[in-house]
Amino acid sequence: MLCWHMHQPEYRDPRDGVFQQPWTYLHAIKDYVDMAAHLERWPGARVVVNFVPILLEQLEDYVTQIEAYRRDGSVSELRDPLLIGLIRPGDLQGEARVELARALMRAQRERLVERFAPFARLVQATEALLEHEHAADYLSDRLLSDLAVWYHLAWSGETLRQNDPFIRDMLEREGRFEAHEREALLARIGDLIAGLFGRYRRLADAGQVELSMTPYAHPIMPLLLDLSAGTESEPAAPQPDREEYPGGEERVRYHIEHGLAVFDRFFGRRPAGCWPSEGAISDRTLSLLEEYGFEWTASGQQVLNNSLNRAHQTVHCPHRVYRRDDRALRLFFRDDGLSDRIGFDYQNWHADYAVLDFCNHLVSIADTCEHLGVKTPVVPIILDGENAWEHYPDNGFWLLDGLYKRLSEHPSLELVTFGDYLKREPEPVDLRSLVAGSWVYGNLATWVGEPAKNRAWEWLVDARLAYLEAEAGGQWSPEVAGRNAQQLAVCEGSDWFWWFGDGNPAEAVRDFDRLFRLQLRRLYELIERPVPAELDTPVCVPAAADVEVEAGGVMRRGRA
Repeated sequence: MLCWHMHQPEYRDPRDGVFQQPWTYLHAIKDYVDMAAHLERWPGARVVVNFVPILLEQLEDYVTQIEAYRRDGSVSELRDPLLIGLIRPGDLQGEARVELARALMRAQRERLVERFAPFARLVQATEALLEHEHAADYLSDRLLSDLAVWYHLAWSGETLRQNDPFIRDMLEREGRFEAHEREALLARIGDLIAGLFGRYRRLADAGQVELSMTPYAHPIMPLLLDLSAGTESEPAAPQPDREEYPGGEERVRYHIEHGLAVFDRFFGRRPAGCWPSEGAISDRTLSLLEEYGFEWTASGQQVLNNSLNRAHQTVHCPHRVYRRDDRALRLFFRDDGLSDRIGFDYQNWHADYAVLDFCNHLVSIADTCEHLGVKTPVVPIILDGENAWEHYPDNGFWLLDGLYKRLSEHPSLELVTFGDYLKREPEPVDLRSLVAGSWVYGNLATWVGEPAKNRAWEWLVDARLAYLEAEAGGQWSPEVAGRNAQQLAVCEGSDWFWWFGDGNPAEAVRDFDRLFRLQLRRLYELIERPVPAELDTPVCVPAAADVEVEAGGVMRRGRA
């Protein structure tokens, strides 16, 4: 089972809708487009693609603003500085030009910059100019517009670079892109994003893709339900100075219900499966997922190991489907080793050897489990479907192409989706215990247990208490109540907590710290309560010396 998780957090400023980071649309034109194209190329492939609802809404927002610009010609319709820089760099002045130049160089150096000689030269020239005290005076419109075009070409999917005539023609150019060409590139970006929803619907209708979802804004459900859930795997870890997240079950229900509604609006179906945010599960989480009719969910291999160890339970072939307390909900656990090989290791291998190695590991698992009496072992490969590929040559084209081809044709290996596998009614293994945890190391330490993470939870709990007080004392209309609940959901997302603490790149820590405080501040404004002064102070101060983190910190291995 290959399960690709597509996720970006809420990047919009809640006051004016301006995108603070461009990663949603850049991953769309690079990774979501490429993944659909690979599957269209190999109709024998079967995969699960998991979408986070708040990502779908942001993709729709990009489609709307680009369509409005194409219709009215007003740059004010665009709410992403990079898109404005692509079309009208002259509209940006002073420090905004410097910020644009820096943003247009945020790309994996070896794979996305140095691959294209004209882009590499522009980046080198821009870096030199940015060292000047008055850099904004030297960043010409020509330089910024050419840099913007090359940035978007580098962030285009490999299937576009190979097959899209417009993109191929642009790649043949050195620079000096005229306004009408940049307008055409913007239009192509809008069309690509707009086409994604239909492409994945058609793949699902054809039975190639099972579409699944994560609750609305990607919350860590076990922590909303029990703020001390992290101590199940790490009893000695420091905890937030708050006893609980008030009304946590109500909030989890909101994320599930609102997520289901958004998912249905985009894909016209109700998903059978839920990849919980970060694979984070607990017994209470499973109960709620079953109550909402989900047939399957999944987590990390170390969660399984922790749970088996606590119950002194032995399972000789772990590649099985599981259940807990006679629930109808079925559990799958990620093969951390093979998932991490795709996420991290194969990027430096020749694709042919990587595909051979991957298949050999699967055959070895099958042989071992069959020897132990398990005739149809199942191997879930679950990972980020977007961030790995920029570290591969050609956006991972050759690995994915070879993998889909080989697995589609392999004599003893079969690609299936979770839903298709469950239709065969496999006998589940009964888990006698479940230790709350996630796919990252089997615990919840990525989101709670360090001083900065705990401080963020304390601020969120305080905001929730203010919310409940305002809700009880006010006369909120349905529209206002819906707006406020949605803003609270954004604040409850997991991504803020991921980046707080030691060991992350300083720039990312600062970006997400600012965004988290911006979202909390807006929540207080919407519920008409005083904004705490502490929100003017960073949650987390990055280390003085920046750190190098594997994959830039956006992905982590399943086991240490």
